[in-house]
Amino acid sequence: MSTTPVSSSPRGIDHVVIATRNLESLADRYRNLGFQVGQRNRHPWGTENHIVQFDGSFLELISVENPGLIVEPAPKHYSFGAFLRDYLKGGEGAAMLALESSNVVGDAEAFRLSRIGDFELFHFERSGAGPDGQPVKVAFSLAFAQAPLSPRAGFFVCQQHHPENFWNPARQLHQNTAHSVASTVLVTEDPSDFHEFLGHFINQRVMRATSFGLELDTGRGLVEVLSPEGFAFRFGTPAPVNPGNGLAIAAIQFRVGDMVAASKAGGVALVRRGDLLIVPAKTAGGVLLAFSA
Repeated sequence: MSTTPVSSSPRGIDHVVIATRNLESLADRYRNLGFQVGQRNRHPWGTENHIVQFDGSFLELISVENPGLIVEPAPKHYSFGAFLRDYLKGGEGAAMLALESSNVVGDAEAFRLSRIGDFELFHFERSGAGPDGQPVKVAFSLAFAQAPLSPRAGFFVCQQHHPENFWNPARQLHQNTAHSVASTVLVTEDPSDFHEFLGHFINQRVMRATSFGLELDTGRGLVEVLSPEGFAFRFGTPAPVNPGNGLAIAAIQFRVGDMVAASKAGGVALVRRGDLLIVPAKTAGGVLLAFSA
């Protein structure tokens, strides 16, 4: 893996991990919302997932299927499986935010120096399906960060080692015409408490303060941090998370090519809020989804 200096550019949004107790039920709900949901994948540490792919980012629908395979956390060892197992004890929802890494070794060292994470790298491989349906190898290395006093939100960067085997334009075509993640929305009582952590995690020192929180541009979608009042004002509903638990991921906003197609996808009733079409959190597995032009 590369040990070249870490880029000065922000780390773009790579994917959001949505944890559920019933993976097939959630996959069916996302299909009904007009998303193309990929095949079921299995991990050697007890979790299984489906991928919903966009241009440069994706959703990971995930469940713990074999808890006996989970490795417990230890000093300097962040257990991905244990985090999801413990998260699900408190309910379903968007559990983790992953950013793209081009140098996971350098990013891990940057996290250590900025005191937001001092964990061993986590590397894994699995079989995937290529455009022709034939098996291909995909491999990932992760470096974890940890937000202070935020047990309900996981953060890491992900470097892909065979991206040509993972990204597939044919899998990025969705009935609802969603093509990219516009923003990931976090909620907490006082967004300013986390400006330093997020600045280091995203590698973005420029942030915009709004009347309801913070906004950081990753270069591939925004990371927004809203107060509970700000979330309710934006989306017309209370946040589906407990804002007293530090940072928590509450919503994902997508750009779509055709708002009419998005409104009709799957026959699911969506809520109109200004220029947004909103999927309630109870429909989407504990995280609010929003479509915008």
